[in-house]
Amino acid sequence: MDMGDLIKMGASAFMKSKMSGDAGSGLDLGSLTSALSGLTGGNSENGGFDIGSLLGKMQEGGMADVAQSWLGDGDNAEISDDHVTSMFGADKISEFASQLGVSQEEAVGGLRDALPQMVDNASSGGSLLDSIGGIGGALNIAKGLFGR
Repeated sequence: MDMGDLIKMGASAFMKSKMSGDAGSGLDLGSLTSALSGLTGGNSENGGFDIGSLLGKMQEGGMADVAQSWLGDGDNAEISDDHVTSMFGADKISEFASQLGVSQEEAVGGLRDALPQMVDNASSGGSLLDSIGGIGGALNIAKGLFGR
């Protein structure tokens, strides 16, 4: 799955999320894809999803165990609204919500469903390695996650 597909999948998960409310389910896929790319540090090179940056923010926020569950093949750990807000910052969440015309609660709720699925799908089948700079990038992230 390439990163462009990943953003579309995340956008779809956001729209299907019960936590994004009626406003979230009525969004246009294109505008949501664009807003999600901006929020997750995307650019034209990585197709709109900077997984390395996202994992770094999770590690800094004390969510290394959650990140590990998303990267692994088992069940994805859930995150709280506060975790989502601290990962991106209240300003970015507010900007994301207003871009989409949803409340901040709906924005955060949809992201709580979409982000684990995006990281999970990025980390299966090797596409993750390409997106974070090959095996060296993965080792650096793993060292950070495991504290070694």
